[in-house]
Amino acid sequence: MTATALVGPRGAPVIAVLGGISASKHVTSSAADPSPGWWEDVVGPGRAIDTRRFRVLGIDYVSRGKGAAPVTTADQAEALATALDQAGVSSLHALVGASYGGMVALAFGVRFAARTRRLIVISAAHESDPIATALRHLQRRVVALGREVGRERDGLAIARGIAMTSYLTARHFDERLAECDRNDSRLVEDRIGSFLKIRGEQFADQWTSERYNALSLSLDLHKIRPEDVTVPTTVIAVSADRLVPVAQSRELALRLGGPSQLIEIDSSLGHDAFLGDSSRIAPFVNELLQLEEELVS
Repeated sequence: MTATALVGPRGAPVIAVLGGISASKHVTSSAADPSPGWWEDVVGPGRAIDTRRFRVLGIDYVSRGKGAAPVTTADQAEALATALDQAGVSSLHALVGASYGGMVALAFGVRFAARTRRLIVISAAHESDPIATALRHLQRRVVALGREVGRERDGLAIARGIAMTSYLTARHFDERLAECDRNDSRLVEDRIGSFLKIRGEQFADQWTSERYNALSLSLDLHKIRPEDVTVPTTVIAVSADRLVPVAQSRELALRLGGPSQLIEIDSSLGHDAFLGDSSRIAPFVNELLQLEEELVS
């Protein structure tokens, strides 16, 4: 059974919200769980996805495919459909997906087009970029090496640190070195190295190598035909995103089989803009959720 969470008034239009591989069903705080959710800045009372007006559904991703097969975004789409059945929801007002969640949203649009009115796909495309695949391959090797030498947590932490360098931009790391004496190599390394170490260890405290490798591989295996997505879809791209190059987002929006719209924004946070630079993305999400008519191609 897929683990889910629902926040918002009963009977309100339902919006499913999916994030990156580290996201969970806990999208935002609520009376049942007052701790901050992974998208607290965007989802909640009076926010872009207003939980006074909408009922928000979050799920935990499955990390095992059918039988011995690797888990795919199609498997996640089926898990979401099952969660909707369990919640008694026949159709979504919208499915909002960012990063891996955007890939799952596209897979859902292919397989369950009748179950959502629109898709909002943020920093995601129809297939993995080859460079992103190469980076994740090396990250999984680091994780495997950590397990082999009895240092699984260290392997996960280093792999996550490597991933952070691809989520963010060169401009972001340059800003971390602002007013730093670039001739002091130890200080320069500390300014960036400490950040990557802390973020990596925070991640490693909550993950296992099996789950990490399964979802990392799922990112690489993702592939859909944009023409098969006939649900009205908005693609939100970040021009500096190195994991999902803006050219991929443009191609996706151009090839989609239904009404489509492309929004491009700029952020020094690159791929992670949906998490750390929500003020640039949230207004578009809010506006799209108010639409009562289909998007015009």
